[in-house]
Amino acid sequence: MQQQLLDWVRQFNQDYAEIASLLIVLGLILVVALILHFVLHKIILPRVTKSGQQKSTGWQRQLTQFNLFNRIAFIIQGVVVNIQSTLWLHADSTAQQVLNVASQAWCLLFGLLTFYSILDILLSVLQRAAKTAHLPLRGIFQSIKLIATVLIAIMIIALLIGKSPLILLSGLGAMTAVMMLVFKDPIMGLVAGIQLSANNMVNIGDWLEMPKYGADGAVVDIGLTTVKVRNWDNTVTTIPTYALISDSFKNWKGMTDSGGRRIKRSVRLDTSSIHFLEHNEITSLEKANLLEPYIDNKISEINVFNAAIPEDKATPLNQRRLTNIGTFRAYVEAYMKSHPNIHKGMTIMVRQLESDSNGLPIEIYAFTNTTAWVDYERIQSDIFDHIFSILPQFNLRVHQSPTGTDMRAIGHTIENPNTH
Repeated sequence: MQQQLLDWVRQFNQDYAEIASLLIVLGLILVVALILHFVLHKIILPRVTKSGQQKSTGWQRQLTQFNLFNRIAFIIQGVVVNIQSTLWLHADSTAQQVLNVASQAWCLLFGLLTFYSILDILLSVLQRAAKTAHLPLRGIFQSIKLIATVLIAIMIIALLIGKSPLILLSGLGAMTAVMMLVFKDPIMGLVAGIQLSANNMVNIGDWLEMPKYGADGAVVDIGLTTVKVRNWDNTVTTIPTYALISDSFKNWKGMTDSGGRRIKRSVRLDTSSIHFLEHNEITSLEKANLLEPYIDNKISEINVFNAAIPEDKATPLNQRRLTNIGTFRAYVEAYMKSHPNIHKGMTIMVRQLESDSNGLPIEIYAFTNTTAWVDYERIQSDIFDHIFSILPQFNLRVHQSPTGTDMRAIGHTIENPNTH
């Protein structure tokens, strides 16, 4: 086409014919590019976007949310400019070479951005799917983007310098150490992401506890280089992805999946309140529905044991008797087993721990039948409200260190021994 224009312009001016024909062709290429840009971006794309936004759900709506069609339109424009320069300009001319290289680099760049959009759409769809929503897909997709970016960058550089991409790739061997240093965090994050995904160590939504980084909350994002945890106080902690491989952390997913959350708390009793039960105390406690089977069986067992002791050795040191603390443990265990909010398929235990200067610990070990935090705390509080309130029925006291009021009362008694 440029040759035909050149022959036509020479009829009017021989001196500037070649420059004029080149400018005319470049002007036509520009006009066609502008017309195509107007048609694509002002007429077609708005209709496509509007149609996609009218879709309430589904992959069709996702297509219009990540500039996919907009970037494809720019690729089409680059292809058209490349075709025009090939057909309309002199072969192997400087103008043709410049336009070809520029349009091809343009297509590679927006091809990369189009690939980004496709990955973003795929990630969005997978994150909405129930089977894949919990997987750490963001880090994997970021890794793919990084690899694609490096490859396209090599192709664009090779295009600009007019060399084969294989030459650049072969030269990267000498730059391996530098590349490892520059991309150390992404590479470590990629390796960690693959290990986390393969071993199912952490997923989106898991409750993660990592005191070293001050993290205690739900995992909201797993990226190529960082993992974001929304703590229970609504702060966000950012943890290096590789730290989840190199350091230890606690994942509460097992507790959530099991359907039961552990109660492990002690009541410290005053050892001076522990004693053998008298007959009237046994009669009173036997009226409790939860204690009646225990007391009847225990009394029968004790009577059989004591009956076997010779009369000359029938002393309290040789005999067995019911104690208020043992009966209390039996009551709490029966109470826990009958509680409607305690998981019956998991361990239920009431045990005595080693005593110390702070009294005798009686530990309640059981699991609620819900893992919801608020419900769990309510159930646990209700149980211990009842346990603390029932202690006087066994003539037991909670161990408590003296308070300021106690010390003032002692001082007042010393100063006024005759007052009551």
